[in-house]
Amino acid sequence: MNEQERSAFRAFVREHHPDRGGDPEVFVAGLARFGVAEPVRSDSDDDHGDDRYNAPVEVVTPLPFPVRVGVALIRTWHRRHNRRVE
Repeated sequence: MNEQERSAFRAFVREHHPDRGGDPEVFVAGLARFGVAEPVRSDSDDDHGDDRYNAPVEVVTPLPFPVRVGVALIRTWHRRHNRRVE
């Protein structure tokens, strides 16, 4: 997608997106016109339409203190020795 097509697509989405008050049928038809896949719809009643929000909550036990200190030291060392040049 070149810059002109991208700017036209972004303008279309800004104007017609259902979250911004646009008509959903017009939005889906416009996505098809631009060659973008149709948004994923879920049969459930939630607004997200994504199964990751329906997954069970996993509780992870924290790492022991010496391990957390070691990880922090390694991250600090990497940050100091791998700085980006701007």
